Amino acid sequence: MFDPTSPYRRKSSMVNSAGIPSRFRQSNRQNATKKTECLVHQLLESQKQRPPVSRRSTQDTVVVPEQEDGSADNVNGYRAVQADDDSDDKGLNTVLDPKGKEDGIEVCEAVKKGTPISMPSETDDEKTTTKTIIADPQPQKLSEISETDSRLLTKKQLIEMAWGVRELSRRLGSVRLRFKVKSIFLLTKPYDNDLIPKARALARWLLSKDRDVQYTVYVDRKLKDDRHFDVQGLIHEVAREFAATSEDETNVDDGNMGMHYAITATKQRLRFWDEEMCRARPQTFDFVLSLGGDGTVLYASWLFQRIVPPVLSFALGSLGFLTKFDFEKYESTLTSAFNEGVTVSLRLRFEATVMRTRRLKKRKTLPDGDGDSSRLRFDGVDGEEDVDVHIENEEEDEEAQRKRDLVEELIGEEKDDEHTHRPDGTYEVLNEVVVDRGPNPTMSFTEIFGDDEHFTSILADGVCVSTPTGSTAYNLAAGGSLCHPENPVMLVTAICAHTLSFRPIILPDTIVLRIGVPYDARTSSWASFDGRERIELKQGDYVTISASRYPFAAVQVPGRRGEDWINSISAKLGWNTRQRQKPFKEEDGDHGARESKEH
Repeated sequence: MFDPTSPYRRKSSMVNSAGIPSRFRQSNRQNATKKTECLVHQLLESQKQRPPVSRRSTQDTVVVPEQEDGSADNVNGYRAVQADDDSDDKGLNTVLDPKGKEDGIEVCEAVKKGTPISMPSETDDEKTTTKTIIADPQPQKLSEISETDSRLLTKKQLIEMAWGVRELSRRLGSVRLRFKVKSIFLLTKPYDNDLIPKARALARWLLSKDRDVQYTVYVDRKLKDDRHFDVQGLIHEVAREFAATSEDETNVDDGNMGMHYAITATKQRLRFWDEEMCRARPQTFDFVLSLGGDGTVLYASWLFQRIVPPVLSFALGSLGFLTKFDFEKYESTLTSAFNEGVTVSLRLRFEATVMRTRRLKKRKTLPDGDGDSSRLRFDGVDGEEDVDVHIENEEEDEEAQRKRDLVEELIGEEKDDEHTHRPDGTYEVLNEVVVDRGPNPTMSFTEIFGDDEHFTSILADGVCVSTPTGSTAYNLAAGGSLCHPENPVMLVTAICAHTLSFRPIILPDTIVLRIGVPYDARTSSWASFDGRERIELKQGDYVTISASRYPFAAVQVPGRRGEDWINSISAKLGWNTRQRQKPFKEEDGDHGARESKEH
């Protein structure tokens, strides 16, 4: 996978470039300007670019220790055994959710980032890498990059993808990455007057002439007219600093730079972002600085649905499971991060896709017999896919819709029919996906499927499917288990289930989970993704939830990776906090009498 002699290997691999043969090193230099992906996804791609394994058949040869039978196949105590590849028999090569896979969906710049990586020599205790960025603003269709939609992967591909992300996360845990940062994305709450002055001070520090690099700082467009942030005042402060320096060096009143030129140059370095820019051009940003609490970090995950720059979070919120750095030390923290590098932790995210049922509609036909008749067909599908059901009126149309069976369409005889449902939006989720009753006064009725199996039906206020990172959020409030963020699992917890027997369950992250509203449910349900984008799920609709190939890159405090999570739940949630039990207190005489009896 990370073999330095492999011609398929890319320079982003965690291998010292000194060990690369010269013929490969030259080709890497030639490809240094090719536009590929951001850092994390280039590293993932490097694991995928392995030389193909040549196989003469679907059988592999496995060598096992030979028992003392003296057979002719026994060679040096070992014998050869043929092992059959039963991936097909186990369904590992079958697409887990083929519904609507021919529908092309516009996605936001899935993989559009040029990131040539250079790997210097190792130090005694760590490795460092250097990152540069090349932008590529071309859009893509999901049908053109269908491998990015994990629900369309086979079971085997999903397992390999999840394993690749975990393996890369494990490797990055012991590696310090040094970035060549030019563009910095500054994120804070634009309505919090306590945080806005801090964001301004941080922007002022980044724009200062004392920095070794002239950073371009992007701030929320909502702060452009905010009086506390005072954009014009900030620009003039920085410009006066540069103009004064130029005058001192040239001993000319106006200086080479001049105040006017300094203001113009500073305006070019202080820019503004909005959600559309984050969706369309995420490769613009090299580094994200978050000022706030966990909600601010979740918003960063929501803004960067595919490409996620490394996120360094300053703790300025309430709890702060995701915010690791003290803002009072931001100068030393950022100086160290930019000059010495950072340790990145890849947090598992879910990919959630809303699937809409195609309603059966009438279509007029002229049969050979007498009179007119109609047939039902799936909405938006060619006549070749018509369902051979004749109807007489609109009531029969609705009745045929209610008679459809979601279980049959997802895991039964109709599971391979791609035209029963269509995709209607995909979201990358860091905390949880919640399907609940919404504004309906009654319970929601949902079905839960895992791969090709029907798990259960739930009558409850809703169901929460959480990532390990989100186990301390809604999952905790609903009575779910706490889970270390490095565990590769999905946590499924019912919200106020109307039963005594439903217990929270933990599933592997290689499952494609589907939560749907049956056709005969009394009411619709509502889905939310990290508490955002509330979407109504009508009868027949469902949501697929699977591990995403786009993890969230969170910068960690050096040397605190192992104990950080336990300390967080102990300090912020009071985990297992209890008054210590008092020891027995005995009289001295009783203690001496007991010792004499023992002797």
